[in-house]
Amino acid sequence: MGTIKAVCTSNVKGIQKSEQPSIELRPDWGIEGDAHAGNWHRQVSLLNYDAIEHFKALGADVENGAFGENIIVEGFDLKALPIGTRFQTNETVLELTQIGKECHAHCAIYHKMGDCIMPREGVFCKVINGGVINVGDSIEII
Repeated sequence: MGTIKAVCTSNVKGIQKSEQPSIELRPDWGIEGDAHAGNWHRQVSLLNYDAIEHFKALGADVENGAFGENIIVEGFDLKALPIGTRFQTNETVLELTQIGKECHAHCAIYHKMGDCIMPREGVFCKVINGGVINVGDSIEII
C-alpha cells in the first residue's frame, strides 16, 4: 500500500503543474482541467516521491509538480511495475500504460541540473474508473 503525497494539474502543456488539494478523474479521459487529459494512453502521470527526494538531495530546488507530474506516490517503485498494473485510490482505478518518456526538448530542470528524472522515473496511466483523489489518500495495486 502506498500514499498519495501530492496531486498537481496545469491547463497548459509544457509547464510546471500546480499542487491541488484534490483532483477529479474521468474514465477514458484523465483529470478534469488538466492539459494532458484526452482520449489517449498518457492521461495521468505518476512520479515516485522517493525519486523526487533523492533528486532534491543532489541539490535540485524543485516543488511538487515541477516535472509535470500529476500524482506523486510514496510506497512503490513505479518504474519497476509491469505495463497493465492497476492502481486503486478510493473508487478511482488507473492502468499503467507507459514507463518513462522521451524528452524532445529539455526542460528547465535539465538545463539547470544537467538531468531530469521524469523521462526514466515517471509512468503514465489511463483512467479506468473515475473518482476523486485527495492528498493523503491510500493507493494500492489491485
